[in-house]
Amino acid sequence: MGKGAGSLSTQSSSTAAAATSSQPISDGVLKKIVVAYTYVAIWIFLSFTVIVYNKYILDKKLYNWPFPISLTMIHMSFCASLAFFLVRVLRLVDLPSAMSTSLYISSVVPIGALYSLSLWLSNSAYIYLSVSFIQMLKALMPVAVYSIGVLLKKESYHSNTMLNMLSISLGVAVAAYGEARFDTWGVTLQIGAVAFEATRLVLIQILLTSKGISLNPITSLYYVAPCCLLFLSVPWLVVEYPLLRETSSFQFDWVIFGTNSLCAFALNLAVFLLVGKTSALTMNVAGVVKDWLLIAFSWSVIRDTVTPINLFGYGLAFLGVAYYNHAKLQGLKAKEAQRKVEGGGAGADHDEEKGRLLPDRDGDKRGDQQK
Repeated sequence: MGKGAGSLSTQSSSTAAAATSSQPISDGVLKKIVVAYTYVAIWIFLSFTVIVYNKYILDKKLYNWPFPISLTMIHMSFCASLAFFLVRVLRLVDLPSAMSTSLYISSVVPIGALYSLSLWLSNSAYIYLSVSFIQMLKALMPVAVYSIGVLLKKESYHSNTMLNMLSISLGVAVAAYGEARFDTWGVTLQIGAVAFEATRLVLIQILLTSKGISLNPITSLYYVAPCCLLFLSVPWLVVEYPLLRETSSFQFDWVIFGTNSLCAFALNLAVFLLVGKTSALTMNVAGVVKDWLLIAFSWSVIRDTVTPINLFGYGLAFLGVAYYNHAKLQGLKAKEAQRKVEGGGAGADHDEEKGRLLPDRDGDKRGDQQK
């Protein structure tokens, strides 16, 4: 009798599971998926546009305006002005009440200095390297973030994770070995940009997030962009200003630089919307798609040389990054499960659902903003 009851129970649960799996997706869930992927598409488009646009302006064979500090300062001036207008005039965004003068000097100023160096070096790299190879070098971002996190005691050292970081580094090294237009100075600039950006991301966690202060892209630009302008003005006066004075034939193209700056600002908003409506994990997965699209565009349209060794090396790095982010996803799920056990409630369910809209990858912020 017990056996028959068990069979009946199993059959009922199977029937219920089949009925559940056969149910159509509700309109609410479908709407969330459509909205999430719309934000993903917007972010990919804007990030793609900013990168290609910057390459077009800086490359000596294209628009031929090789002044990366000046271009970064134009971006920062535009973004700072627009952020000030949105915050102070339209009052669309509230500033964090905990932001004092001392906190600004001790936390925001060093972050602004690192951000200015990261943007300066990354934009400079476009003069010497192809778009495709720069995207391959950017795969080192998780390696830099993890390594600096360990050095600053923000991350715990794990031998398995370090082996994973070494596999990513090996893949990038193979891609560099196969690069047809390898330029040592360009690679040095891009690796420097990755290092500064990774340090900035870690310091944001240490100096701001740990103190309960979170900045969205508009408030970030409101606070950070003036710092960037201040720090960039020193090398600009020494390096680029004398050259620009000698270029008497140069006329500021308001259409080119205006639309370029507008795209850079829109990218910041897209990052905010993408992470706010989905998750940082979704943005990282979208970053993988964007990287492959840029490599394909660089090869097919710009006619940059992409060798089989390039692709093989980047493929290795990509697998390493994917595994790293898969491990991070499992870690997040474990934490959410623990929160549920401890009474985390509906908020945990909501965060977990957001993380599942697109599965896997890491990076920052990437730091494709204005790059």
